[in-house]
Amino acid sequence: MPRVKDPCRSLKLKDFILVIPYLNNKEGLLRSLKSVQYPKDLVEVVIVDDGSRFALTREDIGGLLESFSQITILRSEENKGVAPSLNLALTGLLNRTDYKYIARLDCGDLCVNDRLSKQVRYLDQHPEIFLLGTRVLFKNFQTGKEYQYQNKSDYKDIKREMHFKCSFIHPSVMFRREVLNRVGLYPENYLHCEDYAFFYKIIRQYKAANLPEILLVSEINEEGVSAQNRKRQMLSRIRVISRFGSNPFLKGAGVWRLLILLITPFRLVRFLNTLK
Repeated sequence: MPRVKDPCRSLKLKDFILVIPYLNNKEGLLRSLKSVQYPKDLVEVVIVDDGSRFALTREDIGGLLESFSQITILRSEENKGVAPSLNLALTGLLNRTDYKYIARLDCGDLCVNDRLSKQVRYLDQHPEIFLLGTRVLFKNFQTGKEYQYQNKSDYKDIKREMHFKCSFIHPSVMFRREVLNRVGLYPENYLHCEDYAFFYKIIRQYKAANLPEILLVSEINEEGVSAQNRKRQMLSRIRVISRFGSNPFLKGAGVWRLLILLITPFRLVRFLNTLK
């Protein structure tokens, strides 16, 4: 019986595949894609339309199609949320071997200061690191208000910090494709907190790090998931820490901290973040 040729073997190895969930935000998507500066033959983009009112088309992306080796648009006919959308994309990447890393970006967010090049270079030089995030600047592009998200850089400090808050800002991360086979997809049973659970699953098995530099500007959206579904998100965070936390003392302290935040007005929490 003739051997079937693996099409991936004939393809040039890409450095990463960029996965972007999309929902009724064409302007933000185009702004984000324009911020991606990387050799076009080394990056592929997968966009998941999570049930937008009007389906995203290649014509909507226009001239930016030429900026990447390939742009694939997947679509869910109904709005299912970020984690199911990402899992739809990742399921299609599970058996592929023609890329090294998976990177994330959200519509409206901007890669800055050679973000992607620095992450690829770091992961190439540190094979023991499986998950890599960055510092992030949160900014309201209308009012100009901004604040920096402070997170730990070293693996030991990250493992401690994760008992109190997520050490990784979701659209800033890049991780090795092997994570999918070894850790699995995003767990979908932690509503509005699936990324926290996913990252926790990774760091329990593999080393992780954050580059101590602002490499992403994330748009502050007052109508976003964190604002609209804060109570449910807080409860999910408590479940994540209770399930994945490794230190009993830190786990208890982290849960109590979240309970206090749960009864604190969201605007006050946002204001305190700006003071850090």
